[in-house]
Amino acid sequence: MSTADTGTTPAQGASPGFIPAKDMAVIWVLLAAAFVAILNETTMGMAIPHLITDLGITPIAAQWVTSAFMLTMAVVIPITGFLLRRFTTRQMFLSAIALFSVGTLLAALATGFPMLLGARVVQASGTAVMMPLLMTTIMNLVPAASRGRMMGRVSVVISLAPAIGPTMSGFLLDHFGWRAIFVVVLPIALVAMFIGWRWLTNVGETTHAPIDALSIVLSAFGFGGLVFGLSQIGGLGNGASWMPMAIALAVGVVGLGLFLWRQVVLQKEDDALLDLRVFASRDFSLSMAQMFLLSLAFFGSITVIPLFLQDALQLKALDAGLVVLPGALAMGLLGPVIGRIYDSHGTRILLIPGSILAAAMLWLFTTLNTGSSVWLVMVAQTLLSVGLALSFTPLFTASLASLKPKFYSYGSAVIGTLQQVAGAAGIAVMMAVFTTIVNAGGGTEVPAAVAAGTRTSVTIGAVIATITIIGAFLIRKPEDDGEGPQHGGH
Repeated sequence: MSTADTGTTPAQGASPGFIPAKDMAVIWVLLAAAFVAILNETTMGMAIPHLITDLGITPIAAQWVTSAFMLTMAVVIPITGFLLRRFTTRQMFLSAIALFSVGTLLAALATGFPMLLGARVVQASGTAVMMPLLMTTIMNLVPAASRGRMMGRVSVVISLAPAIGPTMSGFLLDHFGWRAIFVVVLPIALVAMFIGWRWLTNVGETTHAPIDALSIVLSAFGFGGLVFGLSQIGGLGNGASWMPMAIALAVGVVGLGLFLWRQVVLQKEDDALLDLRVFASRDFSLSMAQMFLLSLAFFGSITVIPLFLQDALQLKALDAGLVVLPGALAMGLLGPVIGRIYDSHGTRILLIPGSILAAAMLWLFTTLNTGSSVWLVMVAQTLLSVGLALSFTPLFTASLASLKPKFYSYGSAVIGTLQQVAGAAGIAVMMAVFTTIVNAGGGTEVPAAVAAGTRTSVTIGAVIATITIIGAFLIRKPEDDGEGPQHGGH
């Protein structure tokens, strides 16, 4: 079946960046669905203490509500590149939002922990498809002259949903209990599903390549093993056994190696589950390296800083959340503006100051102590978020723009997978260092020990972020360096 209604031809007399109304409707539906999915993803962290009490489970078991979600995402995202080429836009969207909605309903009705855990896995299966579907659709529908602006709107979704999620979750938990989180999200998801069913049109072309079952199994062991193993590193500082971590990482490395080998074989016939020819593009490869390092530094740091605010500066959880909120809001609201700058001036005008600003703020965090001003942390966190906003939008856009259209879905899947793995690695390593130093200093009850743990762990992020300054000079907008999309799949 061919659905080559890409809508990228400008109307008579329209500007080169013109996007038809019907194409914008598709993008808005997908943006709304992605926002709901990411909002849900960020709400459960604050609910863990309530789950422990209400369901009579241990803290380790309760943590699986978020860990199982993350693991499912890591397993499903790598195969979305193939699925988005194999099935139509409508089929993928309606399947994803239906899975998400069913998972949300099951979670709201959960009679115990096993049912809640299963519901989160179903939710994550739908969520994993949303961002790759959104980014692939934007690349297919939006002319090159407007892609930065549209990717800027993706940045709004990625930034604002996590900013609102914990605050919304805290309010609902205080007044209605943990089930209310799912009760509020469900009707929004159902409305998005109805709108998509009513107005969403198909984008791009489909292929009839067979699904390789072995690749799916190897992907699950490879990416699932890596993410699970990395998630266990943080517990080492609390005296946890290293054996589960070592086994999971070993399984992950072997599984990933076999998965990559399998894809190289299959892509010769265009049957790969995740086509690795996307890395034939210089701009794509450089952008992915830059994004991996930034995600590594960013996700680890934003996990440690709230702990510093609560345990070293003795702020309440709500106040700590308000300190980091301006940064998340700034990151989201600046997205469209940064996208327009990318469209007009390319990558370096954004990436160079962005990487310098992010690295500088992380180095500033390495000076924090129990006497540090809350306002200093707020300003630094906001400027860090601005630096990252200056980086992520051009990286998303330049990387995918360097590929042929047939590789957009694979490129989107690589971006999602890389962020999952890098985020898990950054959080794992920095939390392990943080916990070890805090415990050596007397535990979280000792503010000076928490401050010391923060300084040391954030130093890792600062060093990694400094390396990205070099990368900022190397990455260019594909249209500007003559690469364009022709190098995406030789």
